[in-house]
Amino acid sequence: MPRRARVAWDSIADAAPRGVLSLREMAQLGVPGRTISSRCAQRGPWTRLLPGVVMLHSGTPTRFQMLDAALRYAGPDAMLTGVAAARLYGLRRLPDIDDIQVLVSDRRQRLSVRPVVVERTTRLPDPRLCAEFPMAPISRAILDAARRTHDVDEVRAMLAETLQRGMTTTSELDRELDAGSDRGSALPRSVLRELRDGVRSPAEAWARSLIASSRIPIPRWNVRIYTESGLFLAMPDAWFDDVALAWEIDSYEFHLSPADYARTLARHAAMTAAGVVVLHTLPSRLRSERRSVRAEVEAAYDQARRRPRPPLRADL
Repeated sequence: MPRRARVAWDSIADAAPRGVLSLREMAQLGVPGRTISSRCAQRGPWTRLLPGVVMLHSGTPTRFQMLDAALRYAGPDAMLTGVAAARLYGLRRLPDIDDIQVLVSDRRQRLSVRPVVVERTTRLPDPRLCAEFPMAPISRAILDAARRTHDVDEVRAMLAETLQRGMTTTSELDRELDAGSDRGSALPRSVLRELRDGVRSPAEAWARSLIASSRIPIPRWNVRIYTESGLFLAMPDAWFDDVALAWEIDSYEFHLSPADYARTLARHAAMTAAGVVVLHTLPSRLRSERRSVRAEVEAAYDQARRRPRPPLRADL
């Protein structure tokens, strides 16, 4: 093999730690076009993943290889956003989609090609690095995902988890929405209104809707409750302050982990000992048994109203 070719293969190994390169990069490394074509032919050792992007072996690419290929296809200023970026940030309650959404400058002419969704923007942010991938900041990434999601519960789940984990704030999400396009913004704006009221999960949003049609006052959501001496007692899902009634929406699915559910049980014991009336409801019943659940909450409210209110205060 000529010396020039050997140097090219060594350079390829250094330039492609994940085994993915663009044709432009390979040309710069001195790999002839005919070599690329022959190696990408049927049963060849290489695989064309996207137009102008090659995987330097055959078989099924890994998720990271597809992310790498998407960025190389989109160009040097591209960054991941949407669900693809949110997964790398560690979020879990995300829509089950395989699209790889990337942001590029509006000056770059690049078309979407499955599974890559190319979004041209005049507001290309400074990227963050995660797993060595350039990514949009979390507020931009999660709202880009929300704009392309039509299921309200999926939008609730992804925005609520981002807030619960302290990765952004409602104010930052508001600013990002106001700065961006109105396209697809109606649903995330609606969910943000719920989140500003303290709702932190899809199940709590269902509960909020149910209470709005009942005869009892609207509760506050996720407020901190203290004893008369100022010691922190609990932070129930919903709190009816006038009668000291706590409403807990119990579920593994809509809290972040089984440990969160265990803490719910501990809160119940602490609140009951302090004189709070506590009602527990499964999330599934908020949708399938709305009338029965509404009656139960109203009955619990009436029960709490009939006894002297314990000397507790809340951060309202």
